[in-house]
Amino acid sequence: MDFRPAGSTDLSEAEKAEIETIRQHREELLEDIKKLKEQIAEVFAEIECFQNGDERQEADNNPGKQTSKLSQRDKLLSLGRKKFNMDPAKGIQYLIEHQVLSSDLQEIAKFLHKGEGLNKAAIGDYLGGRDPTNIQILQAFVACHEFAHLNLVQALRQFLWSFRLPGEAQKIDRMMEAFANWYCKCNPGVFQSTDTCYILSFSIIMLNTSLHNPNVKDKPPFERFVSINKGIDNGGDLPEELLKNLFESIKNEPFSIPEDDGNDLTHTFFNPNREGWLLKLGGRVKTWKRRWFILTDNCLYYFEYTTDKEPLGIIPLENLSVRKVDDPKKPNCFELFIPNCKGQKIKACKTDGDGKVVEGKHQSYKISAATPAERDEWIEAIRMSITQDPFYDLVSARKKKIASKN
Repeated sequence: MDFRPAGSTDLSEAEKAEIETIRQHREELLEDIKKLKEQIAEVFAEIECFQNGDERQEADNNPGKQTSKLSQRDKLLSLGRKKFNMDPAKGIQYLIEHQVLSSDLQEIAKFLHKGEGLNKAAIGDYLGGRDPTNIQILQAFVACHEFAHLNLVQALRQFLWSFRLPGEAQKIDRMMEAFANWYCKCNPGVFQSTDTCYILSFSIIMLNTSLHNPNVKDKPPFERFVSINKGIDNGGDLPEELLKNLFESIKNEPFSIPEDDGNDLTHTFFNPNREGWLLKLGGRVKTWKRRWFILTDNCLYYFEYTTDKEPLGIIPLENLSVRKVDDPKKPNCFELFIPNCKGQKIKACKTDGDGKVVEGKHQSYKISAATPAERDEWIEAIRMSITQDPFYDLVSARKKKIASKN
């Protein structure tokens, strides 16, 4: 499919770059979906292998029984990893039930830390769970890292390489809390409290984004880094030399994002935040059309049919807001819009009648649900998904905690 934005001569360079990014993202999604189908086919093939009674009987009668058992365990381990990448909790349960893993939390944590064949995002999602068992496994997982005599940036590099941080603020909070506790235990006396380590860790992660994200034009100087970390050490300031070393380390070398070792299995359309049928009002031609919507990865995708491989349109939710609206023709409506920017087009894309990806024409998107309850659920899900950096809220809350102590 060619990518030729309609009216591209009217677009700014930034808008053209943004549409090109959407195009590349779309191609990556299609490739990921193809790989996912191949993996599912492999899983079914392995299941058929396990169900083959003749094979099991032959293995029992074979003098090389130990080799057979080892081969069977490898197959179970391979299938368990694939199950983990699709649903982490079910994958762990499968491995325990088939005695590939024991129920010992330390063993599970070491399995995740080793990470062979496991999707890094799935590891992060599992470790961030709020169940007491997940929290204990998280603590054991963090303890697998050797942080002694490392500065905070070095420790964060090691920690953030072993999984991918999930997008949910509560999960990030639990994971960074565990990191701060273990770092301070490994390096007593570096900080006066784990709250200091927690806040500074977030500051470093945000600094990494600000310094190395090409979309951030205003690169923060060292003085700003010092300013935002004033008073975080139980009301006192951290040594400027310590902050300088951390700043220069990130400036000279950004954090590396791990390449997934889970055969590139992605959750894009496989595990959406929400999906269902909705009516969408056209942009240029004001007609209502029924579309299958999928909310995932901070984007709203819509399809003509549930079986379609490619979306008709993609609406990135960054910088958008959502609200209830009334419409004379359709009930239970809500609207996606750009706050405080009346008349500005939403930066989205869609497929035209010739199969080309073109720029969307909407200044807002009006959508109708079947019931008031369904409308409210979609609004809440979209609000939760709209791109916001959760780090700022987490850091702000922890700073207030320190201020209340002093």
